[in-house]
Amino acid sequence: MELRRGIRHLLSFRWRLGRDFDAATRATIQEAVEASERTHRGEIRFAVESRLDTASLWADKSARERALELFASLGVWDTEENSGILIYVLLADRRVEIVADRGYAGGVTDEQWREICHTIEATYHEGRFRDGSLEGVKGCARHAARLFPSRGTDANELPDEVVVL
Repeated sequence: MELRRGIRHLLSFRWRLGRDFDAATRATIQEAVEASERTHRGEIRFAVESRLDTASLWADKSARERALELFASLGVWDTEENSGILIYVLLADRRVEIVADRGYAGGVTDEQWREICHTIEATYHEGRFRDGSLEGVKGCARHAARLFPSRGTDANELPDEVVVL
């Protein structure tokens, strides 16, 4: 484990998560997910975590590895058309990761997902967590709408609320 990273995680208190992602911000993100899912058959989950636990830090777990864990444990992979997307925010590392199910393979490149992550991270760097989150949801929704356009009677397969860890 890198010492600076460990210190950042130890000093990343849960109250910061509540400040940067307060109830109003979380509600706005949820509304954006709900609105976007009316335009496509994809399922978007948004998860935010203030820091990794000590065991994960000692194992030098990356934000990407944690996002992959959450993709599985939150059941984002478990959609009928393999159309799930997880937007994961790890505040202590100042990292955003997007994990998309196999239904997006060949239709969206890793670079396109990274561009969305960079946009979110840059906006967060300015202290605009609500705006960055909404941009992320919109960016993911554009890909979902292109690859999985709405049929008008699509079931909501996953919860839309923000997961706070």
